[in-house]
Amino acid sequence: MDFRHEWKHEINLSDVITLRQRLRAVAQPDRHTINGSYEIRSLYFDNLSDKALREKLDGVNIREKFRIRYYNEDTSCIRLEKKYKRGSLGNKTSTLLTKEEAQEIVNGHYDWMLKHPDALIQELYTKITAQGLRPKTIVDYTREPYIYPPGNVRITIDHHIRTGISHTDFLNPDCPTIPIKDAPVILEVKWDAWLPDVIRKAVQLENRRCTAFSKYAACRMYD
Repeated sequence: MDFRHEWKHEINLSDVITLRQRLRAVAQPDRHTINGSYEIRSLYFDNLSDKALREKLDGVNIREKFRIRYYNEDTSCIRLEKKYKRGSLGNKTSTLLTKEEAQEIVNGHYDWMLKHPDALIQELYTKITAQGLRPKTIVDYTREPYIYPPGNVRITIDHHIRTGISHTDFLNPDCPTIPIKDAPVILEVKWDAWLPDVIRKAVQLENRRCTAFSKYAACRMYD
């Protein structure tokens, strides 16, 4: 299993202006953006005892969570993702879902997953049946991404975080979401074996420390 290093920082709008100036000088925008950003909609899973949420809030060192995600309201490309965390290291595996498959999951119809050829879909099915995983909440936000090829570095600025509360019909563009009260802007930096000095210096901000902020946990506070 290949892990990537991850930093998260809670920042403010003044920091965003500073970061944009620095990053535009040394990195490049992700080619999938529209006018420099894109919209992300995710549907997160948890069980009846809120295992994923509790492990995050309790600071459990090794944990995992599943989500379904698409970008810019484009439901022709939907991904099932499993995030695995070990301390400050992270790993993500993903696979494509059709719109029909994603809707079946939202509707609580899972039997088709058992015979699916994809291992990740089968793993989600196993944990749906054995652990009681179910769709929990929608998380929406706007992401401004930058890439720096040496070190396979990815820097993202996430803002306008919104929650679907208990709504799970995430393929419905009219599904209501509300802004998270007092939500910070989140700076994330991810890299493989080494972080180039030019990026390390670009993302340094005064009085900003690494945080364990979770968009999923913040959105669940509205349940």
